[in-house]
Amino acid sequence: MKTLGLEDNFLGIEESHSDINHAAIAIVSAPYEHTVSYGGGTGRGPSAILDASHYVEFWDEEFRRELCFEKGIATIEPIDFGGRSDAYALARIETQVRDLLARDKFVVTLGGEHTISSAPIRAHFEKYPNLSVLQIDAHSDLREEYEGNPFSHASVMARVLEFLPPQRLVQAGIRAQCREEHERIEREGIQTFFGWEIRQGVYGQSWKERVLDALGPEVYITFDIDGLDPSIMPSTGTPEPGGLLWDETIQLMKMIGTHRRIVGFDLVELAPVEGVTWPDFLAAKLVGKMLNAAFIGR
Repeated sequence: MKTLGLEDNFLGIEESHSDINHAAIAIVSAPYEHTVSYGGGTGRGPSAILDASHYVEFWDEEFRRELCFEKGIATIEPIDFGGRSDAYALARIETQVRDLLARDKFVVTLGGEHTISSAPIRAHFEKYPNLSVLQIDAHSDLREEYEGNPFSHASVMARVLEFLPPQRLVQAGIRAQCREEHERIEREGIQTFFGWEIRQGVYGQSWKERVLDALGPEVYITFDIDGLDPSIMPSTGTPEPGGLLWDETIQLMKMIGTHRRIVGFDLVELAPVEGVTWPDFLAAKLVGKMLNAAFIGR
């Protein structure tokens, strides 16, 4: 399995800390873009995150550690989909993630459109059968199909619910959905914390605790970058107003890392805008913060 060197890998770290045989963490790049429905560019997301990560400090003052040197982070060469899509592309991603999990790596998958997330979630579910999934997102992504395609980014969580019990899916930040999705949430008992509820104080200051309580002991996080408010994350295909802000997001990640075991995560739907680099940096720093949260106590 080929890894990227210092000039291209996550954080720009030397081989002694980025070798796949010794690193505890593996970064998978899945630059897949096939079904975006508004703004495009998610296929460039993984490389933009890796490039921006070279300007993220190794030392995290909040977590008081240099995780990349303590644990090692290997960045795998981006997956080549050979121009093929849908089930083929997902199978390629799932195979790579499964192989890394078999080597006891903590796997981070960078997309690409949200379609890719069902593959690493399935691979993690095989290893952790009691898995809960936290979906940070502006959209429910629960349509059975969208524009005739069941592998659409708008259907990714419907595909996940083909193997994950719906009560183990927790959604936070949702603020755009169709009637079909709304009815499915109510019918199947999906635990959804809507953006308007969070922003209008329905849960007071305790919404993060409510999210935490809804999760089981082992958690996979699928993080669609449009879950963040467009005031801090404009570089995404459908930037919905009313999203999560930085500090509350990191607080939530820290709470989950402290009280649950984060077993893996993905970050998807960054659509880089030429000449606007700060959202790419935010996404790269978010990956670093989520890693630090996942390794609390480890």
